[in-house]
Amino acid sequence: MRIQTRHLVVAVPAALIMAAAAACSSSSGPSTGPSTTPATPATSITASGVGSGSTAGTAALTVTGNSTLGQIVTNGQGVTVYRYDLDTVNSGTSACTGSCATAWPPVTVTGSGTPVVSGVSQSLVGEITRSDGTKQLTIAGWPLYTYAGDSGPGSANGQGSGGIWWAVTPTGAKATSSTAGSSPSTGGGGGNY
Repeated sequence: MRIQTRHLVVAVPAALIMAAAAACSSSSGPSTGPSTTPATPATSITASGVGSGSTAGTAALTVTGNSTLGQIVTNGQGVTVYRYDLDTVNSGTSACTGSCATAWPPVTVTGSGTPVVSGVSQSLVGEITRSDGTKQLTIAGWPLYTYAGDSGPGSANGQGSGGIWWAVTPTGAKATSSTAGSSPSTGGGGGNY
């Protein structure tokens, strides 16, 4: 059975991001790309992922407390960031491509410079180049993703999906909870992506 999905790209003005902050995948095989490298210093960078968009001066990655998972990494809009057990740490590639990358959008960056992070050691943050040429952020060598089934900040519906998707801690480790390993309750939960 083949599931068709659509990829939705959302552009969000910086003012909307700041207002929101103030108010509160089957894989067709690994993509190719160079080894994980730290982003180079410069002036402007933007990060994206499901419902994200971070501009210079707004953290591309930040640490948020979650009552079930503890300290986890989120993108510029507070959306939970995940890692994928089928990726190989420090390989410079992502195993999540095609429909997997639609369900689990990579956290990508554009522009030049070092992404702004808050609560994450800058030395752990790097990037890989995906087969389509986009640059995907990594923590401790693990490529980062968001989950299309998350409803927004505070949502972690992808946690434990298929026993291979995990919210990521500030050190790049898997976040764990009493519900880890269960599939998300939202339809299509990511399956074995």
